[in-house]
Amino acid sequence: MAAVVPPVVGRELSNPPTDGITNLRFSNHSDHLLVSSWDRTVRLYDASANVLRGEFKHGGPVLDCCFHDDSSGFSASGDFTVRRLVFNHGKEDILGRHEAHVRCVEYSYTTGQVITGSWDKTLKCWDPRGASGQERTLVGTYAQPERVYSMSLVGHRLVVATAGRHVNIYDLRNMSQPEQRRESSLKYQTRCVRCYPNGTGYALSSVEGRVAMEFFDLSEAGQSKNYGTFATGGCDGIVNVWDGNNKKRLYQYAKYPTSIAALSFSRDGRLLAVASSYTYEEGDKPHDPDAIFVRSVNEVEVKPKPKVYANPPA
Repeated sequence: MAAVVPPVVGRELSNPPTDGITNLRFSNHSDHLLVSSWDRTVRLYDASANVLRGEFKHGGPVLDCCFHDDSSGFSASGDFTVRRLVFNHGKEDILGRHEAHVRCVEYSYTTGQVITGSWDKTLKCWDPRGASGQERTLVGTYAQPERVYSMSLVGHRLVVATAGRHVNIYDLRNMSQPEQRRESSLKYQTRCVRCYPNGTGYALSSVEGRVAMEFFDLSEAGQSKNYGTFATGGCDGIVNVWDGNNKKRLYQYAKYPTSIAALSFSRDGRLLAVASSYTYEEGDKPHDPDAIFVRSVNEVEVKPKPKVYANPPA
């Protein structure tokens, strides 16, 4: 009997969201995967076992989610709320609210705070260890130059990308003002920002499909030898893996059914979760159903190739 060959795009998770996927993230402790969607849900999967572990419904589309620990997390919702979700107890509570859609949420393991960014042009920091209710959990509110589109943090550094191509860099230990104020080096609207795992800088993508590699301190630009490769996905349904240091593409995966809405590597880099979910870049039209694929990552796909130097002339 011939062996069953897994599909090139990866294994499709059962019970996917029924509307556009806004984000997905692997846990730092296991192969649990947290997924937010326009269908007003946050879902927790065991990606290795292909099992849906739990689901919470919201009052509006859920635009972002992040883990707290392996069985709980936080959500950013279009109903203006910031929620804590505890899957192993089926319990949720509202940490607080913004004045408009909450677009981004991050949890800082170094400070124990939840940070949210909203289309109301503010950042808010919350202490989830307090009782529920904004008056008890809100730590601070920080005005932004425009609507918040994307956020990422590493250690004490928080990078906030807003409309108008603004980029603010904060030190979480002193949020009174940005450590640096920058303008995106890309020509068009920012879509996503992600910090380098080694803490030296961040990658910034824009709606025209370009990615810029930026450093917090320009003197670090030549010192990022340990920075790993990264993956990008676009409206063309294609996922590419890049060597950021040498600005070279390492690998291109087979085309997915529709737009790539989100990507996440597992904690050990062994798995890559891909959200294949139409992002309406061409307006309302027939499209493939929303799906989440989990694929195994081979070293040849992500390991930078050694530089080849030409022989010096004799």
